[in-house]
Amino acid sequence: MITMESIKHLSIKAIEEDRDWFVNELYQGLQDCGFVVLRDHGIRTEQLDLAYSLVRQLFDLPLDVKMKYDSGSGGARGYTAFGRENAAGNPHSDLKEFWHIGQELSTDSPYFGSYPENLWPAELPQFRASLGGLYRQLESIGVTMLGLLGEAMDLEPQFFARMIKDGNSVYRLLHYPAVAGLDTSKSMRAAPHADINLLTLLLGATDSGLELLDHDGNWIPVKSEANDIVLDTGDMMSRLTNDVLPSTVHRVVNPPQSNSSRYSMPFFLHPHSAASLACLPQCYGATGPKYPPITAGEFLQQRLEEIGLVEA
Repeated sequence: MITMESIKHLSIKAIEEDRDWFVNELYQGLQDCGFVVLRDHGIRTEQLDLAYSLVRQLFDLPLDVKMKYDSGSGGARGYTAFGRENAAGNPHSDLKEFWHIGQELSTDSPYFGSYPENLWPAELPQFRASLGGLYRQLESIGVTMLGLLGEAMDLEPQFFARMIKDGNSVYRLLHYPAVAGLDTSKSMRAAPHADINLLTLLLGATDSGLELLDHDGNWIPVKSEANDIVLDTGDMMSRLTNDVLPSTVHRVVNPPQSNSSRYSMPFFLHPHSAASLACLPQCYGATGPKYPPITAGEFLQQRLEEIGLVEA
């Protein structure tokens, strides 16, 4: 049974102090729970404070202004309005609106032009530098964590580095409005779901509400400090590892008090679209692969259809 106490809290400083210990703890923590909490990541508090200030200002803009930044590409970039997304298999929309920032590639990248272009709000001149900078920092931390997981699985050193170079990673800026006046009988801020990607890094959040589903069907609150990173494995990682590193179902519950918003900024680390998610041979186990081979791009398309952001 998973408990709050069994979710590992790890200092990134320990990588230099005892690398083998950190690799083992990271791997075991994700294998057991699908979640770990990281601290001492090097992102300054003032950076985070500025980012959240800008995110609040973003979502405070009038709806007609925000809708100027609806990319029309199924929420891939820019603004997605309240009530547009639902969890896979759930017909009821989540109580949230969000904004996506994606990869910005050099012209010599083989994927240049294949990902949608970012949209930047002209009303907030600091937005691009602040949130774009956090994108790169969180991407770098995610790359480090993937490299360590590769060590734990005895993969050749550049396995994950090649997979995620120019990857289709997304920084999602989320606003869960105050629930007063909303229909909460069937909808919650984020209904139970598993993430699509390899790793998710959630740096801070302005309120609690995140819970994970344990092996016995119990919902466990994920507790972290304001400047911690909550790290979890997504469906792409579970397919790649034959569920050795599971994609744990989680949710964001409605608050007991109905008059406050919640803001969060999860970073979804994706491979490039052509990357294979075929099961790693060392994860076959006694029965072999559970899932058929598929590319990251094909899998992403399937999941976006399931959650209602693109049409089949």
